[in-house]
Amino acid sequence: METFSSELLILRETERKRMEQKLYEAAAEGKVASLQAILEDDRLVLERAMVACFNETPLHIAAMCGHTDFVKEILGRKSGLAGELNLQQSSPLHLASANGHVEIVKALLLVNPDMCLVGDGEGRNPLHLAAMKGRVDVLRELLRVGLNAARNTVDHGETILHLCVKQNQLGTLRLLMETLNDHQFLNSTDEFGNSILHLAVSHKQIQIIRYLVTFTSVGVNVNAINANGLTALDILAQSGRDVKDFDIADCLREAGASRARDINPTLLSNKQTRVPILAKLTQSGWLEKKRDILMVVASLIATMSFQAGVSPPGGVWQDDSEGKHRAGEAVMAYNYPDSYPYFLRFNTISFVTSLSTILLLMSGLPFKRKTFMWILMVIMWLTITSISLTYAFTIVVITPMKDREPLSHVITIAVIVWCCVMTLLLIGHTIRLIERWLWSRGILTLAKPNNNNNNNFKFKPSQWQQRGSSYSDDLNHDQ
Repeated sequence: METFSSELLILRETERKRMEQKLYEAAAEGKVASLQAILEDDRLVLERAMVACFNETPLHIAAMCGHTDFVKEILGRKSGLAGELNLQQSSPLHLASANGHVEIVKALLLVNPDMCLVGDGEGRNPLHLAAMKGRVDVLRELLRVGLNAARNTVDHGETILHLCVKQNQLGTLRLLMETLNDHQFLNSTDEFGNSILHLAVSHKQIQIIRYLVTFTSVGVNVNAINANGLTALDILAQSGRDVKDFDIADCLREAGASRARDINPTLLSNKQTRVPILAKLTQSGWLEKKRDILMVVASLIATMSFQAGVSPPGGVWQDDSEGKHRAGEAVMAYNYPDSYPYFLRFNTISFVTSLSTILLLMSGLPFKRKTFMWILMVIMWLTITSISLTYAFTIVVITPMKDREPLSHVITIAVIVWCCVMTLLLIGHTIRLIERWLWSRGILTLAKPNNNNNNNFKFKPSQWQQRGSSYSDDLNHDQ
């Protein structure tokens, strides 16, 4: 009886796998009749496809291959498959959008329009994929249903406009700019401060550049400065020489573009200057890269301070002595009564400040702001100075009397030098912080730059040789 039951289970499992195989073959070939026949034999085959550990569902395959009737048949029977994700975190809408299947996109949007907002494994939603692939008709349908999804950013803070430019897709870029018609979004920058004009110039996409500088509905900022302090003209001057460079430079100059050194900071529409731009890199990049290192260092110092506190130099008394000491008390407190309080104070300071550093790093406070960065920096300096002084007292205590005097002189000099360096650093950074605060309040202003070199990149269209010479002179000026 048990053998019969086992054989029956094996037969059922084999039949189930066979039906699933037929289902996926029908999806790949788009055979609606085969799908209907499979569902008549096994009504639960689509339900099992939703919970099975396959890479993709039959709807993924049909949407990717462009089988519109098959997709509509599945959606009519099991609409929940429209929200399923494959191993790459892509939905059927992602695949249909990337491959340009407009009718399938319409069918999927009718069932589950919220999938427009879902990002795949790389953070890209269906609108991003359609824009990158140049699927204008698909993107138009997606914008009609999920306009807000077009404002989502991907890695490195790139917008959908950045993706269009990187993939040289002028058609989708044009559709997005005309549909969104948003000046702020058009001039959005990635985490490196690059606008879409910066990218277009760096990739030397002359058609996109011409469209951007002539798009008068919202207007692109031709003098935007990125995190490296470069405008679009600066990027062009620093790139490798190309025949298209002359046309690009003429196009930018006609739109009013300038070099960063020629721009008056008070005239910038976004009030960007080299100081805040370079500071942006420091704020956003420094702590993100050093957070883990700071956490490890602070943890090690806290461990060292704790160990030194419970096991001070010389150890603790192991027994009680009438009127002298008790077991567990620090030997150093009795043998070096003058040094022990200082040792204890500095060790406690290093312990508390290291714990404070750990707490601040874990608190989620906005450390990209200069004030919090300055506070964290001062705390770390105090921690390192305290642990250094603790080490100095410890070395003096455990050194034999015959070697203590020369060692004390060396340590005293080292401690004085260290404290002077820390004081200078603290004063210097405090002055910088105050200057930046005064600058942000408009109390301090930057000096007006020299405008004697405004003729750079001014080409004469009449002679190619003259244009090449002018462009070369400007490049040589940079070098």
